[in-house]
Amino acid sequence: MFRSVALPALLTLLLAGCQTPVTSHQQIPPNTAPVAVCGSGDVMMQTTLWFGMNKPKGGTVSNLEWQQFVDNDVTPRFKDGLSVYDAKGQWLGDNGKLARENSKALMLIHNADRSSSDSINGLREVYKKRFEQESVMRVDSLVCVAF
Repeated sequence: MFRSVALPALLTLLLAGCQTPVTSHQQIPPNTAPVAVCGSGDVMMQTTLWFGMNKPKGGTVSNLEWQQFVDNDVTPRFKDGLSVYDAKGQWLGDNGKLARENSKALMLIHNADRSSSDSINGLREVYKKRFEQESVMRVDSLVCVAF
C-alpha cells in the first residue's frame, strides 16, 4: 500500500522541480505559445487592447481624437478589419476610493507572428504618447477562426 502511494508522490515532487515559473515580465513569443485545435477554421491570434479615455492632466480623449487614432494609426496596420467596443473600467485607487473610467476595447484577429505583435505594441506606444497614458492593456488568446 505504501509503495502504491509513495512512488507517484515522489515522482510528482521530482517533476515539479522541472518547471520554470513565468513571471509577469516575461513574454511568450507567439511561436512557442500553446496550439489551439480547431474543429473548423484556422488557428489565429485574438488580441484585445484596452484604452483608457481619461487624460492624466484632465479631460478625456474625444470621440474625434479616438476615431482619428483608429482611422490613421490602427486601420492601416490591420487592413483586414477590427472591432471597437465601448467599455467601462473600474478599480480601487491607492486611496481606497472607487475609480471609474470610460474606455475602448479594440479587438484584432491576426496571424500569430512577430510582425503583428510588433505592430500592436507600436499602437500601444503611439496611444500612450499621444494621450499621455500610463498603459494600454493587451490580452492575447489563440482562437479558431472561420469565415
